[in-house]
Amino acid sequence: MNANIHSVGFTVDTKLEEYINKKLEKLDLVCDKIIHADVYLKLDSHDHVKDKKVEIKINVPGATLFSEEISKSFEESTDLALESIRRQVSKRKEKVKNN
Repeated sequence: MNANIHSVGFTVDTKLEEYINKKLEKLDLVCDKIIHADVYLKLDSHDHVKDKKVEIKINVPGATLFSEEISKSFEESTDLALESIRRQVSKRKEKVKNN
């Protein structure tokens, strides 16, 4: 799977990139037909509270799956967003299998 990690407004640490790539590789176990993944890392600030936002867009044959999560760390946001994507991939896989 090809994966691009985009950081908006800051430079991403290599440890965080490795963490995200490692987690994305686990999606291949659920579905081997993932074409491409885009991960966007953003810092949202609301009333002096900085939140870490992760948006993940996955391209599979015939669909684009998207998830967005906000939490206190990029790792936690990544885990939550990937869990949502994993559920979407499983549902899509089941839907395609039944048709």
